[in-house]
Amino acid sequence: MRHFIDIQDYTARELEDLLELIRVLKEATKARALPPLLAGASLGMIFEEPSTRTRVSFEVAMTKLGGHALYLRPGEIHMGVRETIADTARVLSRMVDGIEARLLKHSAILELARWSTVPVINGLTDVQHPTQVLCDVFTMMEHLPPGKTLRDIRVTFVGDATNVCNSLVQICSRLGISFTHAAPARYQLTPEYRAMAEANCRESGAMLRITEDVEEAVADADFIYTDLWWWVDQEHEKEERVAAFKPRYQVTADLLARAPAHVKFMHCLPASRGVEVTDDVMDGPHSIVFDQAENRLHTEIALLVYCLRPQLQFPSVSLATRQQARVYEVLRERFGIE
Repeated sequence: MRHFIDIQDYTARELEDLLELIRVLKEATKARALPPLLAGASLGMIFEEPSTRTRVSFEVAMTKLGGHALYLRPGEIHMGVRETIADTARVLSRMVDGIEARLLKHSAILELARWSTVPVINGLTDVQHPTQVLCDVFTMMEHLPPGKTLRDIRVTFVGDATNVCNSLVQICSRLGISFTHAAPARYQLTPEYRAMAEANCRESGAMLRITEDVEEAVADADFIYTDLWWWVDQEHEKEERVAAFKPRYQVTADLLARAPAHVKFMHCLPASRGVEVTDDVMDGPHSIVFDQAENRLHTEIALLVYCLRPQLQFPSVSLATRQQARVYEVLRERFGIE
């Protein structure tokens, strides 16, 4: 059984296999020929904060695969309040075939996975967003510059070292994609994630660059990526963060003009338009943000198949026939139900 909690848990080969699975299942989905690979399966979705893309993509993915998704939010379940995370994990494991969780603290999803006997998929925590960045790299593959392979491209992340930035530097350095983080020193990658990425780079041959010079950072970028400047529990820092990032680290048409002509702009969304990115960039010809958003669905389809399908035990035709006959026999003889 495999959880999908942290990009570092996966080798480059495993990530490449997942990317190929996304591609194949996306083609099948577009052709309305996706097989019901999770027929009858259920996914418990725990959300400690609101979500658009994560919730919709997982719920639609389960439906397209022939299964069912159950949305669980604070106030509707007791996890972490009247019931321990461990007990919640053990109860849900008896009722669903997989758990997707979007939690405020990474320690909580590690505890959930520790006690769960079904696969757990990380839908976002305070320090990680692995489903997003798997989607991001797949989107890059669909928009590779002419003549370049995945290992040839350069990705520049502009702005705060968010959970997305952490996961993105992990997957890029794992797969041999050179990564630059441009931000004021205070908001750059932590020593932990920098060391992790450097170790990955030594294996993959990728390059890691961390700088305050955003103009230099975008000069050779094939993809420029940004994210929100503040998130949950950082609202009190809003003014300080805006002062640190704006205007130099705002992604504008002028900043894009410093990059190669083929550069693409990416954002995990939601975006604060006019803050970390301007409207003319979000809606302009370099933007692939809505391709990214759509690919969350195809990424979730692949992750659910990868994680849940191996755990499902489908009966043989003869066993299914015998079991169904017995059910109908009891209904008829005991309750008079045909």
